[in-house]
Amino acid sequence: MTTPALLPLSGRRLPPLNLGASAFPHHRATLRLSEKFILLLILSAFITLCFGAFFFLPDSSKHKRFDLGLEDVLIPHVDTSKGGKNLGGFLIHGQGHDEHRHREEEERLRNKIRADHEKALEEAKEKLKKSRDEIQAEIQTEKNKVVQELKKKDSKPLPPVPLPNLIGINSGEPADLDIREKRNKIKEMMKHAWDNYRQYGWGHNELKPIARKGHSTNIFGNSQMGATIVDALDTLYIMGLHDEFREGQEWIDKNLDFSVNSEVSVFEVNIRFIGGLLAAYYLSGQEVFKIKAVQLAGKLLPAFNTPTGIPWAMVNLKSGVGRNWGWASAGSSILAEFGTLHMEFVHLSYLTGDPVYYNKVMHIRKLLQKMDRPNGLYPNYLNPRTGRWGQHHTSVGGLGDSFYEYLLKAWLMSDKMDTDARKMYDDAIEAIEKHLIRKSNGGLTFIGEWKNGHLERKMGHLTCFAGGMFALGADGSRDDKAGHYLQLGAEIAHTCHESYDRTTLKLGPEAFKFDGGVEAVAVRQNEKYYILRPEVIETYWYMWRFTHDPKYRQWGWEATQAIDKYCRVSGGFSGVKDVYSSSPTYDDVQQSFFLAETLKYLYLLFSNDDLLPLDNWVFNTEAHPLPVLHLANTTLSGNPAYR
Repeated sequence: MTTPALLPLSGRRLPPLNLGASAFPHHRATLRLSEKFILLLILSAFITLCFGAFFFLPDSSKHKRFDLGLEDVLIPHVDTSKGGKNLGGFLIHGQGHDEHRHREEEERLRNKIRADHEKALEEAKEKLKKSRDEIQAEIQTEKNKVVQELKKKDSKPLPPVPLPNLIGINSGEPADLDIREKRNKIKEMMKHAWDNYRQYGWGHNELKPIARKGHSTNIFGNSQMGATIVDALDTLYIMGLHDEFREGQEWIDKNLDFSVNSEVSVFEVNIRFIGGLLAAYYLSGQEVFKIKAVQLAGKLLPAFNTPTGIPWAMVNLKSGVGRNWGWASAGSSILAEFGTLHMEFVHLSYLTGDPVYYNKVMHIRKLLQKMDRPNGLYPNYLNPRTGRWGQHHTSVGGLGDSFYEYLLKAWLMSDKMDTDARKMYDDAIEAIEKHLIRKSNGGLTFIGEWKNGHLERKMGHLTCFAGGMFALGADGSRDDKAGHYLQLGAEIAHTCHESYDRTTLKLGPEAFKFDGGVEAVAVRQNEKYYILRPEVIETYWYMWRFTHDPKYRQWGWEATQAIDKYCRVSGGFSGVKDVYSSSPTYDDVQQSFFLAETLKYLYLLFSNDDLLPLDNWVFNTEAHPLPVLHLANTTLSGNPAYR
C-alpha cells in the first residue's frame, strides 16, 4: 500500500502510509461533556450513595456483634448477702442497656447522613453558581494534585547498578583542519535545528519549520511528549552542546508525563523515547533519564497481553488497551516492530534487576525460532492472536529491516555471548542473499523485496542501512566470509550513493527501481521525496569506520552540502517533495530523527574513531548508543538483586 501522504517513520521502520487522523476517525470522535455536567454527575452519584446508606443500613440490633468489651460481657457475680464473697457465679450483663445504646447509635448515624446530605446539596448549589472558568480552574488544580502524587509514587529510587565501563564519550576531535571545519559545520546545523525547535516547537513532538509551530503524527498519539527533545539529547551531548542538553533535561524532569490518555506506537516510543532516555543516562549519569525510561517501559508492557505474547503495534498509555494498525495484513503485528525491542528491553532488565523486560523479548525470539519460514525468509506480518504468518512479503526495507539489525546487535551488545542471536542473523542473511540480493544490468548491487514468490526489483531508502549492517556483522561471519560481507556492504553503499547522485538535488529518493533501463531512480511521483532520512549516511559512517576509505567522507560531505542548501530554511530544516526538481516544494516537517540520526552520523563520520568506539557501544535503530554489557550471558544483570 503506497499513498502520496507520508508517515515519516525513522530508523528502520514502516514505509510511507497515510495514517493521519482521517485514517482513524474514531480516535477523534470523543464525546465532549461540559465540566458542569460532569460535576453534576459526580454529585448525583454521591447523593444516591448517601440515600442508599440511609435507607439500607442494616439494623445492628438484629445482628450479634463481636466487638470485644462492648456487649454481652460475662462478669463475675458477687452475692453481697453472703458477706460480699464471690461465689463463682456469672451474670450476663448489659443486654437491655446495649439495645438502648444501639438505638442511640442508629439515630446518631441517621442524623449524620442527613447533615452530610444537606451539606452536599449546599456545596452543589455553590459550585453551580461559579463560572465555567472557575470550575475549570478547580478541576485543573485537582488534576495537578493527582499528577504530583503519581510522580512521587513513580519516582521511587531504583536499586544501584554498576555502570559498564564507558569509553569514548568526550573525544573524537580530528587533527586535520579541513575535517575539523566540516565537523563544526555539522554542529552548527544541529544548533540551527535545535534552536528553532526550542523557539517555535518546544514541548511538541516535532517542528514545522516554515509555519514555525509544533508538529506531531499519529505514532505519538495526541500528546505533546517532546519527541525531538528526547531524540536529540545524546547528539547534543556528544557534540558538546551542554547548555542545550541541560535545557532538554530540565524539560524532561518537569514535563515528560506518561500518564496520558494517548495511543502510541510501541515500536516508535521504544526506539525514540526509551532508547533516547537510556543513552542520555549512560552518557550523562543523570538518574532522571533512567527513572523516566523505566516509567515508560511499564506503560508499554500491557501491549504484550496477547494470546501469543507478540505485542500489539499500538497501546494506550493510560488504559493499557492495545491494537494493531488497520492496514496491516489480517490484523497482524509487524516484524520490524515486535522484532525491534531487544536492545532496549535487555538494558531495562540490567538497570532495574527486573527480568520481566528480558523475558518478554526472549519469548518473542523463542516463538520465531519454532516457526517455519518460507525459503528461510521471515515474512513481515505475524498474527498475534493465532501465531501464524500473514501475507508472505519479505523486505529488508520498511516492515522488516530492523528485525535483522537487532539480531546482529543483540549478539554484539552481549559481548558476543548471545550465540542464538548470531545464528538467527547468519541464517537470515544467507536466505536474503540467496533470494533478494541481485545485480542490475548496469552492475549495481541491490536488495529487492519478496512478494508472494516474486522478486520486486525495487529498493527503498530505508533498505540502505543494510550496507552498514553487513559491514558491522562481517567479523564473526560463518566460513571465513568476513571479506565477502564487507565487500557486499561497500556495494550497497555504492548503489545508494548512485541513488543520490542521479537526482537534481543530490539527495536520495524514498524508493528507486531497477527495471529495464531505469536504475537507482524513482519512477513514481510519491517515491521522489526526501524527508531528512539517515540510512545512507549511516552506511557511509560504518564503511568509514571499517575501511577508512576517504570516499565515504567525500560522499557524506556531498550529502551535508545538499541538505544545507536545499532543506535548510530560516525556521529549521524541512524535507523536500521531489529530489528531481530544481525548485522543490517543502513538506514543512523537521523530523525528530534528523537530530537523532542524520546529524549524529554525519558528526561521527567527521570525528575520530575514539568517539563512541564500536567495541564498546552499539547503536539502536534510532542511533542511540547503548554500552556493550560484558556479562557471562544476557540473562544476568549487573544489578546484584537480579543475580
